Amino acid sequence: MEKTFNRVRSTKDIIISVGLTLAGCILVALPTATSVNILGFFMIFAGILLFLMLRTGYKEQESGVQYCKVEHFFSQTEKAKLSEVVASKPSSISLAEEDKGNAVRLDVFYSRKSGKAYVQLYEYIPYKYEPCSRQFEYPISEVSNIIK
Repeated sequence: MEKTFNRVRSTKDIIISVGLTLAGCILVALPTATSVNILGFFMIFAGILLFLMLRTGYKEQESGVQYCKVEHFFSQTEKAKLSEVVASKPSSISLAEEDKGNAVRLDVFYSRKSGKAYVQLYEYIPYKYEPCSRQFEYPISEVSNIIK
């Protein structure tokens, strides 16, 4: 059964937006030049905007465990080899051919907390990526060379 991942705010997203907002509040509160106060207002606005928009984490729908996502892009010529390797031994995937095209995308969702990783291959069909392999579950140690 395929796992479904929803985008959520990660701890890093929250820290960035709260830190930016607090720094802006401090700049506004300080008795300094007007330009520093204006910068503070822009920082507050940016922090609030980032809080509303940033969602870099992924939560697995059934268990609620939070995952990180890594994407690698490959050329179309690598598709057959990648399909075979993803199904059998993902630790042998070579990233030397990465970024020489964007016809094939390798998605890896991993969580160090749960110790699991989910790997799936996608192929670019005009205007979107369609799955071209099923989703495989591996221990995180099997995919450690891909998630660096």
